[in-house]
Formats: sequence, structure tokens, C-alpha cells
Amino acid sequence: MIGIDSAGAMLAEARRLDAEAGVEIEYREAPAEETQLGAGTVDVVAAGQCWHWFDRPRAAREAARILRPDGRLVIAHFDWIPLPGNLVQATEELIAAHHPGWRYGGGLGIYPPWLRDLGEAAFHAIETFSYDVDVAYTPESWRGRVRASNGVGATLPPEQVAAFDRALAALLAERFPGATLAVLHRVFAVLARAPAPA
Repeated sequence: MIGIDSAGAMLAEARRLDAEAGVEIEYREAPAEETQLGAGTVDVVAAGQCWHWFDRPRAAREAARILRPDGRLVIAHFDWIPLPGNLVQATEELIAAHHPGWRYGGGLGIYPPWLRDLGEAAFHAIETFSYDVDVAYTPESWRGRVRASNGVGATLPPEQVAAFDRALAALLAERFPGATLAVLHRVFAVLARAPAPA
């Protein structure tokens, strides 16, 4: 198994977690669009929670290049889902109030353009599925999850992150009290077969 990421810090953390778990995985620092792996050398390409960050058409072509003729591509994604009155919608409204330039709210958790990416890269037998699941969080773990999100911790300065976190704590206490929060998420997956040999 080979793990690829363009961020050395992410690979260092993966190695640390692997050592704790007693597993060995080879890691390489490279972008998904130019993996530096040989053509036709990989059985499965799996992209978990990351396809949206890539130059998707280039990543699809690179996956097609490195897969063996009978290889498979798997894309899996996991999103919180905002619905009227639910915790996710309230959280997204708070993120937008603290970060007016944030543009990732209101998601459906389903990504039809990804199918075009794969079709244009000559993948075939493309399948998708999705399902919803409530994920249990404590108020503290939800605050941590949201602080780590792209709309907060990844883009706001520390003092704004702290202000946001205080506001989220107040929102939870007022509107969503309790020791456990059920947070709606959607799993979306795409499966595809490598392009047929020319």
C-alpha cells in the first residue's frame, strides 16, 4: 500500500499514527495529479475525503494512467448535511457570520461533476451510492470538529477561531442542549473501472 500526499506534515502525522497502530505503509510526497508512480502498476486508487481538493480532471487522468487494466477507482466522501433547523444549518450560519468569505455551506453531499471527470478520463462501469447516518458528538467534540474545518481553523486567525468557538459553545447551550448531539452526515461513494487498454 502506498499513501500519497503533497503535504509533508500530513505524511509525518500518518507515519506517527501508523507506528502507534503497528502498521507499515509506504508514503510518498507528491500531488494526486502527478503521483510519480509507474503506468499500469496499481490495482486500486482510493481517494477518501479529498477528491474536491484536486484538479479533478487531471487527477482522474493520473488515476487512469497508473491503474492496471482491471484496476478500480474508489472515491469516498463524508459531509455534514444542513437542513432547516438542524445543528448543521445553525453551525454553518455561525461560520458564515464569523467568516463572510466562506463558500462551502449548504452542501448536498452528492457530487455529480465527479462522474463527468471520470467519464472524460475513459473510466467505465461507473457506479455511485449514498446513505445518511447520524453521527454522535459531545458538545466538546462537535466544537473541535468545527474548529478544525476549512471555514474556521484552517482559514481564520487564532483570535477569530477563539471568538467563533465561544459563540458556538453558547449556541449549543442555548439551542441544542444535552450531552450527546446527533449530527446528520451523508456518505457518497463513486466506484469505477479503469479505462480499457487501447
